[in-house]
Amino acid sequence: MEAETLALAQEIDFSMWGLFERATVTVKLVMVMLVASSIWSWAIILQKLINYRQARREAAEFDRAFWSGEPLDGLFDDIGPQPKGQSQRIFAAGMTEWRRSHRTDGALIAGAQARIERSMDVAIAKESESVQSGLSILATIGSTAPFVGLFGTVWGIMTAFIEIAEQQNTNLAVVAPGIAEALMATGLGLLAAIPAVIFYNKLSADSDRIIGSYEAFADEFATILSRQLDS
Repeated sequence: MEAETLALAQEIDFSMWGLFERATVTVKLVMVMLVASSIWSWAIILQKLINYRQARREAAEFDRAFWSGEPLDGLFDDIGPQPKGQSQRIFAAGMTEWRRSHRTDGALIAGAQARIERSMDVAIAKESESVQSGLSILATIGSTAPFVGLFGTVWGIMTAFIEIAEQQNTNLAVVAPGIAEALMATGLGLLAAIPAVIFYNKLSADSDRIIGSYEAFADEFATILSRQLDS
């Protein structure tokens, strides 16, 4: 009997693909969903890492240009009202409202300071939405993937027990494949969730720093314009 059990166990394919092929339709759907979620989360992670690096580089370059001593009107004329950089768009929003606040005789319309700050706040809100886009998906995958995998495991184990009852055989060669393919669903859930949670925390901190730098720049720019208004 032991020799037959050993021979039967050796014939079973315990590779990931073999386990997937033997799984029920429900468990297969769970596995496919988890693999797709993992690929989706990694695509977001890589895209965000690239975008955040570009945003930091663009902010550093614009910061050097802003504090180079060049007149702000000249800098605004160089980048235009619709620049590509995020820091530049915040600056352009403030400068656009600054120019609109001047009457034809050169005098300023009342409430210019408040309108300029409001314009930059709106621009920061738009850039913040772009910077943080996709992070909610990582949070969702990180929080739900283990439970989806657990559902697949529970369903697979239930199916394995039903098969044992039908065959009336508790041989390990009969039990092991069903348990293994069920546990693979939990493994895939953790495989999708762990990177999503780790990078969600990292990318959230990075996005907060980037948005904080935009807000700090807007405050400095508003202070400069306030001095000009007071003078």
